[in-house]
Amino acid sequence: MARPRTSAPRTPADTGRPRTGAFDRYFEISARGSTLGAETRGGLTTFFAMAYIVLLNPIILGGAADVNHVHLNSAQLTTATALSGCVTTVLMALVGRVPLALAAGLSVSAVVSVQVAPAMTWPQAMGFIVIEGLVIIVLVVTGLRETIMNAIPLPLKHAIIVGIGAFVALIGLVDAGFVSKPAVGSTPLQLGLTGHLTGWPIVVFCAGLLLMMALYARQVPGAILISIIAATVLAVVVEAVGHPTGWGLITPRLPHAVVALPDFGLFGHIDLFGGFARAGVATSLVLLFTLVLAGFFDAMGTIIGVSGEAGLVDDKGRMPRIGRALFVDGAGAVIGGTSGASANTVFIESTAGVGEGARTGVASLVTGGLLGLMLFFSPLVKVVPQQAAAPALVLIGALMMTHAKHIDWQDPEIYIPAFLMVMLMPFTYSISVGVGAGLIAYTVIKVARGKWREPGWLVWALSLVFVVYFAISAVEGLLGVKGA
Repeated sequence: MARPRTSAPRTPADTGRPRTGAFDRYFEISARGSTLGAETRGGLTTFFAMAYIVLLNPIILGGAADVNHVHLNSAQLTTATALSGCVTTVLMALVGRVPLALAAGLSVSAVVSVQVAPAMTWPQAMGFIVIEGLVIIVLVVTGLRETIMNAIPLPLKHAIIVGIGAFVALIGLVDAGFVSKPAVGSTPLQLGLTGHLTGWPIVVFCAGLLLMMALYARQVPGAILISIIAATVLAVVVEAVGHPTGWGLITPRLPHAVVALPDFGLFGHIDLFGGFARAGVATSLVLLFTLVLAGFFDAMGTIIGVSGEAGLVDDKGRMPRIGRALFVDGAGAVIGGTSGASANTVFIESTAGVGEGARTGVASLVTGGLLGLMLFFSPLVKVVPQQAAAPALVLIGALMMTHAKHIDWQDPEIYIPAFLMVMLMPFTYSISVGVGAGLIAYTVIKVARGKWREPGWLVWALSLVFVVYFAISAVEGLLGVKGA
């Protein structure tokens, strides 16, 4: 009896597919049309665009005092910010496998410093951050958070992307000093720091932006990263020669010392439930509601914006395996609170890396690794001024604006809510405010046209939640809440 012939296993060459290793397959680098070089450039670019948080978050939290008039240590806050950002971003890389970087969210840090800490001790405030993260994780595990994201109509998702683009561009212009808020004046914003463009820092920003636009238009690989490095070199030279004013948070000087040892003194200093007794149940619930809503919708809008810009969504605007990314975002609040850095959330500056070609979690590995290095090399963060990194945000804002073509500008049911989203995100410096105003307008217009069933119960519920959010001061008055 003849032995059956066994055929050799088919190789990637036989099937026409490129050979890929386990690393490539896990992160889907080739499958998403990316390369290791593009992911590395993207991760570096995102890091440079968001590195300011290692310096800014300690300023925001360190400048506030808790109910006992205690201030947090700046060196410990720097360590906590870098540590939690590193851990959460690497977690997003390995679990979410998307180019989303996380660090202490400024909106949540502001709420903590202005509203939460004055009502309780710092360990209790960080305990509230941990509880916020646990609430968000529960919403993810139950599938409610993903259901909420999917309930938002696709045109309004595109509006969120456009609004975030305007928001990102404004952040870049403000960070660079190209646009500022006048101390005294008739306009909310003005050109430059004095109503005019003056000083070498503005020259560095403009030179970096013009170079970036030119290189990007010519499709030069690494255009954004090249421009950031070139602008940083120019800034260092300008500072060494002329010592101009107007740099803002970071003055581009070569550091005297490169290494600084981390201080983990804040790690694990949390009191989960003590804040309820200290601040009172009513006040605590209002504060927790504010934290959860800010963290929930800021991250939701950012994830929609970044994934849409990266082409990681389907024809309905849904991102595959989004539950994993949402889970990591919730875990980021727990990690941030435990570290003492406030809640970690997805950073809108991730769009800068996407603009440089990032499509996978490899970019997040690079960004997270660099944040980890900042535990020991924090002085190096002070070399790259915001004027050198800000052009990336302006350019990415322009790219995200192209999603406006997917919005029906002839249908008032769509273009009025979309307009509110696009305008309010930059004008209020809040993604949540833009999303909330748009959803409320969408629901009201549907009712006015006799289509009250079309939004669906979930959009109705979200609209009502945002009505409460916008009327929070009145709610506090009714509940007798003080100091929130």
